[in-house]
Amino acid sequence: MKTIKGPGIFLAQFLGDEAPFNSLDTIADYMAGLGYKGLQLPTWDPRVIDVKQCADSQTYSDELKGKLKDKGLEITELASHIIGQLVASHPVYDEMYDGFAVPEVRNNPKARAEWATEHLKLVAKASQRLGLKASATFSGALAWPFLYPWPQRPAGLVETAFKELAARWKPILDVYDENGVDVAYELHPGEDVFDGSTFEMFVDYLDGHTRANINYDPSHFVLQQLDYLQFIDLYHDRIKAFHVKDAEFNPTGKQGVYSGFAGWADRAGRFRSLGDGQVDFGGIFSKLSQYNYDSWAVLEWECCIKSPVQGAAEGAPFIESHIIEVTTKAFDDFAGTGADEAFNRKVLGL
Repeated sequence: MKTIKGPGIFLAQFLGDEAPFNSLDTIADYMAGLGYKGLQLPTWDPRVIDVKQCADSQTYSDELKGKLKDKGLEITELASHIIGQLVASHPVYDEMYDGFAVPEVRNNPKARAEWATEHLKLVAKASQRLGLKASATFSGALAWPFLYPWPQRPAGLVETAFKELAARWKPILDVYDENGVDVAYELHPGEDVFDGSTFEMFVDYLDGHTRANINYDPSHFVLQQLDYLQFIDLYHDRIKAFHVKDAEFNPTGKQGVYSGFAGWADRAGRFRSLGDGQVDFGGIFSKLSQYNYDSWAVLEWECCIKSPVQGAAEGAPFIESHIIEVTTKAFDDFAGTGADEAFNRKVLGL
């Protein structure tokens, strides 16, 4: 067994226009001061990384790593969630998703998808230069508007969507493979790849591509009412990244999983700061340790009640307290008698 690394923190939800959250130097100092040891960098924010320069220049990459190392920090992964979203998106979302892209490709879905594809390929190379083994992202969605089968979906609609989704991702995954980096998809409602079944379907259409993996985030499984502990038993070999995020599900006589179009604070299922929700993190850390997950435990803070400042301050010690220093010996070694083949045969009466 191996010991999980951490605590890490995803910077996307904390970056802003006010100091210390408006530059990598200052936000890194802030997070190091809270006890974090790793930073997950959003690739769409030039305040923390220039992805193209990182992909093109080993000098830039080494300087970036060195700057953080001097603060006692490492880069956990590069995260490209909102860019991955643009690889495949249904036209109903075009106007909303344009805000995720650079201005020159807006109002042009084809150009936007091509730009996203090239950005992700740069992330692959940048990750390799930084010595990273995985990168977190979203799959995008073509079939999501047809999630609930009413009216009845046309025969083959889902299959056509997943075939196209795989066709768009295959060239990207091949570049990641060339650079020795895994793509860790966050299984997330709003994406076509949102649970175990859809992940399996996606991988099948990719002919089992070994670089198609999982960013495990139990909060999204709580909101779907999926068994997030058994999920680890089923898919542990594909889990390459881990978002530590809490959530709760409190159904009522008025609303359930779909939550009646309510805002986040009024939904039956809602995200919470660590320790304020229902996720069994003791069980999760135990299972991941049992299955030799040895990468990072990264806080993704999203809470509809608590402030991000308090959430970040509480997150580092929470994660630290759940990391298991795995044993290097069996608990009953003291009673061992020592043996070889001859002794074993004698014990068996052979």
